Amino acid sequence: MSFLQIDHVTKYFPNPSGPGQVCIFRDATIKVEKGEFVTCIGHSGCGKSTLLNIIAGLETPSEGGIILNGREASGPGLDRMVVFQNFALMPWMTVFQNIALAVRSAYPDWSHEQVTTHVNKYIALVGLKGAEDKRPTALSGGMKQRVGLARAFSIEPKVLLLDEPFAQIDALTRGVIQEELIQMWNTSRNTVFMVTHDVDEAILLSDRILLMTNGPEARIAEMVHVSIARPRSRETIIEHPHYYKIRNHIIHFLVRHAKHETATSGPSTNGTPVIVNFEEESVATH
Repeated sequence: MSFLQIDHVTKYFPNPSGPGQVCIFRDATIKVEKGEFVTCIGHSGCGKSTLLNIIAGLETPSEGGIILNGREASGPGLDRMVVFQNFALMPWMTVFQNIALAVRSAYPDWSHEQVTTHVNKYIALVGLKGAEDKRPTALSGGMKQRVGLARAFSIEPKVLLLDEPFAQIDALTRGVIQEELIQMWNTSRNTVFMVTHDVDEAILLSDRILLMTNGPEARIAEMVHVSIARPRSRETIIEHPHYYKIRNHIIHFLVRHAKHETATSGPSTNGTPVIVNFEEESVATH
């Protein structure tokens, strides 16, 4: 059994234009292995963040469910930690206090010394040593998101959920933090599910990339394997022979759906996505 299973999940919302409901996405079915880094890409409105919130327990699926480590996951829990694009820090707390709040919640029996040592370890990992006593108003956007990442990694969750975590950060800082995220993930090997609009970011970070059709009634149409060996860096990844094959395939998919055309490799009738693997130069239904 896979570590995380998204099992035939469908989500409806009330119709804002009249009676009835609107299906945001339908029959999302994906299996994620322990320690895997999976990213979801699609146009705005396809339900990427809603799917992430369902995994987190912040939204309830209309149909289907989430199975984590053999048990149904319903409602939020410390076994799933979310990093939001709007940073979501406590403004009255310092860097240290924001991270320590999460650590104390996850490990209530720890002593003050254990908490302090653990928090300082993750502050150092994200390069914020010396900023422990600063409040969010004194931090740049990049520093705020480093606090969010440190807070998420510090409780060592079973699944780390990243909702466009670098969307509000400038391009140069984003690249640096992406590299830091790779280092932290290499150390922790958390299972990660990330939502992004950035194709290059997805290729750099992911083992697999899920491509969603446009909403309403969006589906996970394709699952692209990133056939580029780790370790990866922004500087070297573009030299790999598969890089532009993967990138061009994803962009072509997004362009087709932006024009509301039907993709030639659309989803199968049972909701299972098409597998795209350039290492084997193959496209096959899973």
